[in-house]
Amino acid sequence: MNGLGGLNKSPSGVVIGLVQLGLPVVRVAADLAAQTARIVELVGKARRNMPEMDLVVFPEYALHGLSMDMTPELMCRMDGPEVDAFREACRTQRIWGCFSIMEFNPDGNPWNTGIVIDDTGAVALYYRKLHPWVPVEPWEPGNLGIPVIDGPRGVKLALIICHDGMFPEMAHEAAYKGAELMLRTAGYTAPIRAAWRFTNQSNAFCNLMATASVCMCGSDGTFDSMGEAMVCNFDGTVIAHGTTGRVDEIITAEIRPDLIREARACWGVENNIYQFGHRGYVAVQGGAQDCPYTYMHDLAAGKYRLPWEQSVRVTDGTSCGFPAPTRIYSATEN
Repeated sequence: MNGLGGLNKSPSGVVIGLVQLGLPVVRVAADLAAQTARIVELVGKARRNMPEMDLVVFPEYALHGLSMDMTPELMCRMDGPEVDAFREACRTQRIWGCFSIMEFNPDGNPWNTGIVIDDTGAVALYYRKLHPWVPVEPWEPGNLGIPVIDGPRGVKLALIICHDGMFPEMAHEAAYKGAELMLRTAGYTAPIRAAWRFTNQSNAFCNLMATASVCMCGSDGTFDSMGEAMVCNFDGTVIAHGTTGRVDEIITAEIRPDLIREARACWGVENNIYQFGHRGYVAVQGGAQDCPYTYMHDLAAGKYRLPWEQSVRVTDGTSCGFPAPTRIYSATEN
C-alpha cells in the first residue's frame, strides 16, 4: 500500500513528505527572515529527496516557534514576504506545499493560519485554526470553516491544525465536505504523544480517509517538540511513522485516493461517515436521518452548556499569562 514510502509510486498514488522541522527561536524580524529561508531550503531538500513527491508538509509554528509572541513585526500577511517566498519555492520546485503562519489581525489577536500552495505557486487552500489550544495559545478563533480543495493529482484535501484534531467533529466535517486526505500540522510537545497517535488513527478510521500529520521537532531550550510524523490509512492503520525524533527528517508515504473512494462506495460494515446520517437502514428505508444529538442542537442555537459548566475552573488564558478578554467574538470579522 505504501510503496516503500513512495519510492515505488502507483499511477493512482499521492506521495506526501512530512517535515519534522527543528524547533526555531524567533525573537526579531531578522530571525523570521532566516527561518523563512530555512523553510524554503527544505522545500528544495524535499524535492531532491524524492522526485516523486507530490506534497511537502511543514508543521504548525514552523516559521514562528513556540514563543506565542504576538509582536506585530513578527506577524505575517497573506501578501507579505514570507508567503511570497513559500509560493516561489513551490513554483520553483514544482511541488505542492503546506505552511504555517501567524497572521496579522487588525481587529484582535492574530490568527493561527495554514495555507496550501500548489505547484504553480498559487494559494489553493487558506485556513484559520478553529480551535486554538486554550489556555496556552492566544490566537483568534478561526472564521473560515474547513475548506476542502482538489489537491495534488486530484485528491480531495483538507487541513486542520494541532488541537483541532482532538475534536472528532473537525475530521467528520472535513470528510463530510469530501476530503479524502486530511492534513494535521502541530507544534505539540511530548505529553501529548499518546493522544496524538490515537486521534490521528481514529480520525482516519471513523471517516474512511487518510490522515497525514506532523509536529515540530527537537528543542528550543525551553520546549521539546516530538516530530511524530504519521500517515494513517483509511482503515486506521499506520503506514508511516517518524519515531526517531530526528530533526528535519522527512517522513514519506504514498496514499491511494482510488482505494479510499472504493471503500466509501463499497464498504457495508463500518462505513461510518455514511452510516452516521442513515441510522439503522436495515430497519427503515434510507435509515433514520434525524439529529438525535442534544449538543448539536444546543451548539447551533448558541446555548451549548455542559451539565458541569459551573465547575469548570480554567475559562480564559490568565493561567498562562494572558489578560482576560473583554471583546465578544464575531464570526463576521475578517
